[in-house]
Amino acid sequence: MSKEIEELNEDLSGSGLYSEDLAPVPANQRTWTMWHLAALWVGMAVCIPTYLLASYMIVDGMSWLEALIIIGVANLIITIPMVLNGHAGVKYGVPFPVIGRSSFGIHGIHIASVVRGLVACGWFGIQTWIGGLAIYAIFQTVMGEEVSTALTVGKFVGFAIFWVINMFFIWKGTESIKFLEEYSAPILVAMGLFLIGWGWYNAGGFGIVLQQSQQLEQPVAQYDSNTLFIHPIKDKEGKDKAQDYRLILDGKEQPWQPITQHEINIATTPLEGTKAEIQFRKLGDDKEILSSVAAVTPVAASDTGLGSKLWKYILWLTIMVGFWATMSLSIADITRYAATQKAQVAGQFIGLPGTMMLYSFVGIFVTCAALINFDDILIANDAPWDPVSLLAKFKNPIVVVIAQIFLLIATLSTNIAANVIAPSNAFSNLSPKNISFRSGGVITGIIGILICPWWLMDSISGILIFVSGLLGPVLGIMLADYYVINKKKIQLAELYKTDGAYSFSGGFNMAALAALVLGVFVAIIGYFVPALEPLYKLSWFSGFIAAFIVYYVMMKFGSKK
Repeated sequence: MSKEIEELNEDLSGSGLYSEDLAPVPANQRTWTMWHLAALWVGMAVCIPTYLLASYMIVDGMSWLEALIIIGVANLIITIPMVLNGHAGVKYGVPFPVIGRSSFGIHGIHIASVVRGLVACGWFGIQTWIGGLAIYAIFQTVMGEEVSTALTVGKFVGFAIFWVINMFFIWKGTESIKFLEEYSAPILVAMGLFLIGWGWYNAGGFGIVLQQSQQLEQPVAQYDSNTLFIHPIKDKEGKDKAQDYRLILDGKEQPWQPITQHEINIATTPLEGTKAEIQFRKLGDDKEILSSVAAVTPVAASDTGLGSKLWKYILWLTIMVGFWATMSLSIADITRYAATQKAQVAGQFIGLPGTMMLYSFVGIFVTCAALINFDDILIANDAPWDPVSLLAKFKNPIVVVIAQIFLLIATLSTNIAANVIAPSNAFSNLSPKNISFRSGGVITGIIGILICPWWLMDSISGILIFVSGLLGPVLGIMLADYYVINKKKIQLAELYKTDGAYSFSGGFNMAALAALVLGVFVAIIGYFVPALEPLYKLSWFSGFIAAFIVYYVMMKFGSKK
């Protein structure tokens, strides 16, 4: 047996805290290698949100390179706690809810694990709906029918089919999940490289494509007291794709005007105090192409100071770190199947930062290529950052079907690994003797239906992102407990005893609960107190640090019982 792995040498099968699904994974059943873990991260990271990440920063005025560097640095940062928290999974072979008993107590861990599980359930519902839409789109394309934007029976049928596919992998267990991630990873990497090749070939060069990112960084239209500044998309020769523009003032459409210059005198038509919007058009041989209607905003005072720019970088870095914050809590659910610490460390560092940067770059590159490859994109607001919007621009049904199949694989691999394993273990831990991993997965699936993602997808996404940002304190407590208080030594058998070392007071470690409350308080206080807003903006870091310190002090100098 490897010295890196400690095994359970006591029969605890009669304990109410023990089950086969939550028991330590024996050393001879650790089948996940470095490449399996790397493939797992490829499968999880290749998803629509990853594809969209850079767009938010570019719209905020950053260059594509700045956005990509922030994404890379953020994912290197989050991989560190991912690896640190994954250490216990390898050493003791137990999942997150069981490891958490050592810090939160045998009952206290339910607070953290169930909240983390419910966040995953929400994302499971959203991703399953997205996968169902892909199935619906494939069916409509094959039948030669238009894809409807309304809720239809076909979309619910697609949702049901994709839900069943997810349940199949849950029911088959972790080995089937390993199989899914292992074989989907090379397909997903190949898809990314193919998309880059498509953009490069059709645009006529790598550099030409990336030059277009400058067009995404600037607003469509702005004004000052005398001048209207317009920025329609240009083709690769530098010519405006749109021919005319019109202002819409307080809902009233003004006459179309030819685009002869980009700085237009508006001294006789001041825009101050009006709801000003603009639209562009292109007249083809047989049709009129219209852009969407975009807001015309006042020219903002530029703040290009080093401090301001650095603060913007830090804020976006925090947001990007929070992207995988919930997985850093429950990563032991995965690493418990790894054979060695080397495998989990190398696998995660190979798989996570690289894939996030690759697919964020794919999103940047393909969107920039679309600006010049599709004639109907007249303004930056209409750039197809969403891959579903990009697919809609292809008319060849074979291309659409193949692309939707790739989208299905990406969504399935992300959903199973990121949104099923953690809640399945969390629900199983609520009643180990009565709820198995399979049953926990079914509960996850049912909650994913009950949230009605077809109605509430946007609002639920906002809530889930907010809650995820408040889970930093949980990770701070777990890392303080494992590395500083216990020096990486956990009494494995005691994790399964109702009256053991981790029963604390009624099953709750009050030091952990106090640190959790104070950590969340520090993370959100800036939302209510403007002077402390930086704490809220950096909620993941501020909550993590506060909880880490409070837990350490209370455990080191207070009573553990």
